[in-house]
Amino acid sequence: MLEAIGQFGCALPPPTRYEMGETYLKKEVDRTTNLLKPYKEEWKTNGCTIMTDAWSDRKIRSIMNLCVNSKLGTIFLSSTESSDEAHMSEHIYEYVEACIKEVGPENVVQIVTDNASNNMGAAKLLNEKRPTIVWTSYATHTITLMLEGIAMLPRYQKVITKAKALTVFIYAHHKTLAMMRNFTKKRDIVRPGVTRFASAFLTLQSLADKKAQLKQMFTSDEWEKCKFSKTVKGKSAYNTVLNTSFWTGVALCLKVFAPLVKFLRMVDADWKPSMGFIYSEIKSAEEEIKNALGNNKKDYQPVLDIISKKMRNRLDTKLHLTAYLLNPFYLYNNSEILDDINVSNVIVDLVGTIYPEDHNLQNHIVTVELPV
Repeated sequence: MLEAIGQFGCALPPPTRYEMGETYLKKEVDRTTNLLKPYKEEWKTNGCTIMTDAWSDRKIRSIMNLCVNSKLGTIFLSSTESSDEAHMSEHIYEYVEACIKEVGPENVVQIVTDNASNNMGAAKLLNEKRPTIVWTSYATHTITLMLEGIAMLPRYQKVITKAKALTVFIYAHHKTLAMMRNFTKKRDIVRPGVTRFASAFLTLQSLADKKAQLKQMFTSDEWEKCKFSKTVKGKSAYNTVLNTSFWTGVALCLKVFAPLVKFLRMVDADWKPSMGFIYSEIKSAEEEIKNALGNNKKDYQPVLDIISKKMRNRLDTKLHLTAYLLNPFYLYNNSEILDDINVSNVIVDLVGTIYPEDHNLQNHIVTVELPV
């Protein structure tokens, strides 16, 4: 465009205010509408998911966005600013309901939100009005809650607190930071992740990788000469790095958290739909955690209790279990899935939810289509 303007010269007449606000704006709206047509056709064919995202801007105004996701990708649908009502379940429900009507109730498979209590309240209201639409929790948020809950157990909290204090001390002073980078060959300890806890996990991992260099740093002449080595926090950092039990604790934390962090990365990625993998991956993570803790029930049971509590009615819904059953990756490797009463009962329940009035179709799906 700029090249075309330059070729025309300085005498090019600019568009009028009317043309910008009416003619060109309408053309752009029409162009955007045409771009969305394939998405809307996809909604009719394979259904779609409505996703909500609430956040606050710099002026602390509460904003809620609604997006629609389908096989073709995600599109933005609408946004509303409602600081006075944003945290009320009724307001969330009404806003989502308006979106469902716009998209078409027959096209909507599920609503996806985080686990906030207001969203759970809105889910109950929606279930009463539209029982055929499933309200699902963000898998990423749920797994993060699991990790945070486990991290609060005294055994792991103590290690994480020490690691955080060590990291904060090193990064709080130019001298200690430069010293650390010198010993680690300019490699940092702090590493950003997709969530706050993922960042904490990556930092623990980074500390473990640089264990030898950090020990060298805190036993070096350079550290002895550093003025911060004589401070209370400096002595605490020194004791932490040279404490064998601390590094044993770091290794244990990594073993326990790693299966869930790997799972978190999977559900947070866009390279494939993850719902059909969630149920099995959770069970696999639990087995890995058991093994990491030497199959000692006293050690692993508090961890599994937290996972079970956070998972319940969030990542084990009838939609999750049905997607798990219909996932060829699992079914063709283990046909015994079909004999799992819990899973097969969920299929019957979901079919009854989606086609509440058509008993003949329900029977056909369960007795004919499912075995095929």
